[in-house]
Amino acid sequence: MAKKIVAGNWKMNKNLQEGIELAKELNEALTADKPNCGVIICTPFIHLAKVSEIINHNVINLGAENCADKEVGAFTGEVSAEMVKSTGAEYVILGHSERREYYNETPEILKEKVDIALANGLQVIFCIGESLAQREANEQNAVVKAELEGSVFHLTEEQFKNIVIAYEPIWAIGTGKTATAEQAEEIHAYIRSVVAEKYGKAVADETSILYGGSCKASNAPELFAKPNIDGGLIGGASLKTADFKGIIDAWKK
Repeated sequence: MAKKIVAGNWKMNKNLQEGIELAKELNEALTADKPNCGVIICTPFIHLAKVSEIINHNVINLGAENCADKEVGAFTGEVSAEMVKSTGAEYVILGHSERREYYNETPEILKEKVDIALANGLQVIFCIGESLAQREANEQNAVVKAELEGSVFHLTEEQFKNIVIAYEPIWAIGTGKTATAEQAEEIHAYIRSVVAEKYGKAVADETSILYGGSCKASNAPELFAKPNIDGGLIGGASLKTADFKGIIDAWKK
């Protein structure tokens, strides 16, 4: 069985003081009312070390939103996987649609990042998903398969066990369009079948596949009830304790 996970992606929100406050609130709420799933918060780089000291890592795991595609050296402004790991973080998000689109991160760059992150003991939340044009052309299956093949399917079976997949329909992020639970389940089942083709059914069954498109407390129970949806990668709703906990609590329903 795949591990159930709710991960928060804070994106470029919250200054350091606000981030510390949110982490404290979340930690108190989830320590008092233990979650039925794994919880990860992925914060801006500058928050990591401080937040790591605040949270109970048995209840909340910590992740970065990105890392460099180089190990070390004269790369002004970059943050390496080793630096991320040294803060106490356990995860890193790679391949997010915003990184692909705004910062031109190619499958080759992401492959480098994946390799370096794993080599430094981080687990990877690897994002895949299609645009509206690709969905309308019915190319979503080909797109997600190519993204996996381009950046993670070179890994050994043992390495691949450190990958969490997050499916994010780019067309359902901030567009007013939403994927139905049935649409999400259909592509999650396809993603699992592609992993099974590559690594076998046992590995595929243990791979967590998260949904990342406008998931909130109101639709989380319906999404999480689907057999191939193992949780969510949450954007805006992860920035308020009540909203985020509402999604986490969907695993108790």
